[in-house]
Amino acid sequence: MPRPTAAQLAYGSCTVIFSTLAMLLLSQTSSGLGIAVITLSALALGLLVAVTVPLPKRVRSGSVAAVPAPAPAPVQERVPAQRETASVAASMSSVSSASVSAVHEPAGP
Repeated sequence: MPRPTAAQLAYGSCTVIFSTLAMLLLSQTSSGLGIAVITLSALALGLLVAVTVPLPKRVRSGSVAAVPAPAPAPVQERVPAQRETASVAASMSSVSSASVSAVHEPAGP
């Protein structure tokens, strides 16, 4: 028998606690037998809730073919582009396109 998951334990425990409190408050019983009946019924209800919590689906090797995971996308390194300053743009517009050479400014500190 598989071990219970955290969701099963949480749902079952909350059901036992809240159903016990609700039944004790609604019935207003003070006898030991009434408290024992309410406690046992709350435990049974908590067990029922814990068992019916959906389990994570597992892939069976014989009945369902495993779907291969998609290949990870290649990581592309982002390189910031060098910005053009106003003085370079003004000087570049006055120079003819035939004599234009690339202007490389040093990177900032």
